[in-house]
Amino acid sequence: MFARALIAFLALPGMVAFAVPALIVNASGTRSEMGMATTLLFALGLLALLACVSEFYIAGKGTLAPWAPPVNLVTSGLYRVTRNPMYVAVLLILLAWLMLSPTADIAMYTLCVAVVFHLRVILGEEPWLKRTFGNAWAAYSASVPRWLWPMRT
Repeated sequence: MFARALIAFLALPGMVAFAVPALIVNASGTRSEMGMATTLLFALGLLALLACVSEFYIAGKGTLAPWAPPVNLVTSGLYRVTRNPMYVAVLLILLAWLMLSPTADIAMYTLCVAVVFHLRVILGEEPWLKRTFGNAWAAYSASVPRWLWPMRT
């Protein structure tokens, strides 16, 4: 299962948060200094992402990949703060890329990824979680916000 978790990490957030933005930034040729704020966002996003993947593997007994999802509802770790900490972590990393290369291309990519994440959560993941985990999901989603702000949806 560890190999599947590693492949899922490299294939999914690895591509969205690192490979694609690196290609966009390299193609633009515009790059700022890697300041303290940029470094902090990269580090915070990466640490949060690794913590979430670990929670999925240990508490959820699965991976972040759709082909090997967790068998347990994960409500521990950063999942106590937001129902979607992996997506928040990826968006922090993308904001760091935007600080590193403040171009329209990376800004549009970041915005598109945020919209796709939101739609994926609402249209795909939340209905699946409701079907799969029933009352446990209902209680969890009523007490933990979808994103970071306290709006309960």
